[in-house]
Amino acid sequence: MSLMLVFEQILNGIQFGVMLFLMAAGLTLVFGVMGLINLAHGSLYMIGAFAAAAVANATGSFLLALAASLGVAAAAGALVEFLVIRRLYNRDHLDQVLATFALILIFSEGTRWLFGSFPLYLDIPDYLKGAVILPGGLQYPLYRLTIILIGLLVAIALYLLIAKTKIGVRIRAGENDREMIAALGVDISKLYTAVFAIGAALAGLAGALVGAVQSVQVGMGEPVLILAFVVIVIGGIGSIKGAFIGALLVGLTEKLGSILLLALLSSFLEPAQAKSIAMMFSSMLIYILMAVVLVVKPSGLYGRRV
Repeated sequence: MSLMLVFEQILNGIQFGVMLFLMAAGLTLVFGVMGLINLAHGSLYMIGAFAAAAVANATGSFLLALAASLGVAAAAGALVEFLVIRRLYNRDHLDQVLATFALILIFSEGTRWLFGSFPLYLDIPDYLKGAVILPGGLQYPLYRLTIILIGLLVAIALYLLIAKTKIGVRIRAGENDREMIAALGVDISKLYTAVFAIGAALAGLAGALVGAVQSVQVGMGEPVLILAFVVIVIGGIGSIKGAFIGALLVGLTEKLGSILLLALLSSFLEPAQAKSIAMMFSSMLIYILMAVVLVVKPSGLYGRRV
């Protein structure tokens, strides 16, 4: 197995991981602060992708498309929180699951009504096309490197927001004792709306970034949502650091697992048989990783024991 192939898959894993982080960060914030299971988070990812595709097709500007994904997803998230989610905070998790699952259906059918059933396409801008020659002679797509850079910058910005700002202090306090900060005069409703909007914006940005390398279509958020839940379980519910580390672990496991399994099995099986078995087991590796983490540390890598 070529070292260049391994290096390329490591980069692919990091790129996939930072995209998952954008999804999982909002999801873990919402669950950690509000105690809410939000199955509709994947729909906000889809909304961001469709908003970006629509604006890009109308204006030809990729930067405006990214801005639209952030703004539209944040607005949709704030509206959903105001109209639906805030009525679920004191309900049990089953009610939350049923209500947010209903939101998935509403968003999917509403998007299909607005844009139709056919996929939309978001073109990579000319200045991000082509490849960058990395050390060792590996040619790697510039756009994928850009996704990695954006994801890392967002992770740093989110850390600074949570750790160094007044709203970050309130978010952390709300996660630990929401009744106390409400008693101290903090408007808990506005705080929850802000947290939900931030999470929605991050999901929308992830959808827009991925929409340029995949098609933008109805239902695109649900498979990613499952992986985002895996990420926050591995990293620890409510932990941004855990979401980042967990996302990278999932991304690297997803991308490296198949080629490493194939190389291992090819040493004692026929190539066709080895490829078939590797493909079958590679899809299970992420969930095996999650199971191992939960056995070793049930609260996740950076989660608090409850």
